[in-house]
This record gives sequence, C-alpha cells and structure tokens, in this order.
Amino acid sequence: MAENRSPHILNTSATLLGLCFIVLTSIKVSKMQDSTLIDETTALAIILFMASSIFSFLSMRKDAGMEDHLEKIADFMFLSGLIVLFLTTMMVTFNVIK
Repeated sequence: MAENRSPHILNTSATLLGLCFIVLTSIKVSKMQDSTLIDETTALAIILFMASSIFSFLSMRKDAGMEDHLEKIADFMFLSGLIVLFLTTMMVTFNVIK
C-alpha cells in the first residue's frame, strides 16, 4: 500500500474496542434482560475490533512482503466491526429490540 494506515487502524480499533467493552459491561451490570441481541452484536464487534488491532499491529512488525496483506486484513476487519456497530446502533435507535 502506498501509505501506511496500520497505526491509524490500530489506534481507532483499540478505541472502539474499549467503547464496546464499556457497552457490554454496562449491559451486564444493569442486568438488562431484553438485550440479548445487543450484547451478542457488541460481542461480535469486540471480536472484529480485536482481530483488526492484532492484524494491524502485526503489519507494523512484519517485513514488507507480509505488511500489505496483514494491513488489508486489518482494514477489512475494522470495516466489518464498524458495520456491526452501525447495525447495533440502528437496532437500538429504532427500537427493533423489544
């Protein structure tokens, strides 16, 4: 890749990972019984952002041959996590969860 996006992906992924942990913890602490879909999608976002962080970190540590491939994987995982967070937000906003 022409520009090195790995530090940006790592920083933003880690931030959103922390946000997802806060959301999931607050759901568990408040004992919301009807939030199974919300906590499941949040857990999926945690997995995706964690994978994105790991691949982004590895792309900064590897040689030039693997760097582009790992960065593309991190980019894809990050975008997938954003989509999951967007869908979760839409479910909460439009009261899809009853």
